[in-house]
Amino acid sequence: MSPAPMPPERAALLLAQWLSPAFPVGAFAYSHGLERAIADGAIASADDLQAWLEDLLTHGSAWSDAIFLAGAYRAENDAARHDISERARAFAASAERRFEADQQGEAFARTTAAVWDHPKAAQPYPVALGTAAAREGLPLRLTLRMALQAFAANLTSAALRLVPLGQTDGQRVLTALVPLIETQADAAECAQDDALSSTTWLADIAAMRHETQATRLFRT
Repeated sequence: MSPAPMPPERAALLLAQWLSPAFPVGAFAYSHGLERAIADGAIASADDLQAWLEDLLTHGSAWSDAIFLAGAYRAENDAARHDISERARAFAASAERRFEADQQGEAFARTTAAVWDHPKAAQPYPVALGTAAAREGLPLRLTLRMALQAFAANLTSAALRLVPLGQTDGQRVLTALVPLIETQADAAECAQDDALSSTTWLADIAAMRHETQATRLFRT
């Protein structure tokens, strides 16, 4: 039986807690290949960062992760979620991307098991988040929107330290991304597997090259 839908105000508070930098998934330690791209000079301004994030949201890992999140949310049983987890891992274009998804997913599941008594399943982060949201009766559309916003905010925070950018520039970038985040979240809500795609090759190559970067602040 599906849980009763959580009241919108309570759902927003819970998602804000789960996606907060204070939630112990260690998101601050991962740059998703951004550190390599900045070192290579591909991102040197707020406009560069915005374009990079727009590509990830539209054609790259953020888009595919949103589909995996929605699939896990709608999955009817653990076997279906396991299949989605395996596809999510196979879709990672580099060892670091897979490591990032698995490590954050494990940390998220460990905390939700301890605090909310959720099953502690080994799932990539978007699958773990979608599974937990369904278990708590959170609205899928709101979950997707806030997850994509948190993804963009985490990479913006990394760029603030690496480019460097000013805090105001970072907020301008995130504000400009809001309409796209809403559009992509709404599209992912009803997307099926045939909508999966990733053509952000520069981001994937940056993540691969980060594996051998000599000096780095981030794990990915």
